[in-house]
Amino acid sequence: MGELSTTIHQRLNDAYESLRAAHDTGDDLLAEAQRAEIDDLRRTAASHGIDVPRCA
Repeated sequence: MGELSTTIHQRLNDAYESLRAAHDTGDDLLAEAQRAEIDDLRRTAASHGIDVPRCA
């Protein structure tokens, strides 16, 4: 796995973890920010041909 792929996977894992925590604490603003981060990372992965799971 290349450096970009590794970085995207790690950032996605972090973003999904943060999204779950935001939902657990009712932090809607953080949840929205994390959803946007996930969307951006998924777009970047797709544009570079990197396969990522639907959710982590």
